[in-house]
Amino acid sequence: MFSGIVEECATLVAMIKEQENVHFTFKCSFVAELKIDQSISHNGVCLTVVKLKDDTYTVTAMKETLLRSNLGLLKVGDEVNVERSMLMNGRLDGHIVQGHVDETATCVDVKDADGSYYYTFQYALDREMAKRGYITVDKGSVTVNGVSLTVCNPTNDTFQVAIIPYTYEYTNFHNIKIGSIVNLEFDIIGKYISRMIQFQ
Repeated sequence: MFSGIVEECATLVAMIKEQENVHFTFKCSFVAELKIDQSISHNGVCLTVVKLKDDTYTVTAMKETLLRSNLGLLKVGDEVNVERSMLMNGRLDGHIVQGHVDETATCVDVKDADGSYYYTFQYALDREMAKRGYITVDKGSVTVNGVSLTVCNPTNDTFQVAIIPYTYEYTNFHNIKIGSIVNLEFDIIGKYISRMIQFQ
């Protein structure tokens, strides 16, 4: 489980395809603190550390993960947002994030707000999934590339988020432009509430 508070951007230094899996090797500042079997969020996708070597670590993504997320689009040199799993004795500064990406969205607009930015994202609307909580609501939470954010101006298939300079600089939002594909995880609490309503 994660909080959506990104620790830093890790750089992809190697990738190896093995049958339907891809082994991704990353470099970041906290590699020396990692251990095998540890969970790390990569652009919002929970992956397990399978190898440590020198100043890098390796994780493996299977076909389902590659199809459902933007990890299948990565190239060597790309940056991903990383967060280690949440400590249960710490503050929940973001919101409850599972690391289970629901779908991808496309950036359709970026507006400068005198130093901050408004990003608009569009995702595929599935009305049956929407009934089960796979939606955004005004002032609700959403995870974009692993970043816990507050929703602004939602429609049936779009929403905005406001990005302050700190988030812009220390996450890969500085690489997101119109046409970029991002990972979405909708709020798990909203999913549970929507599911319970169906049984009333």
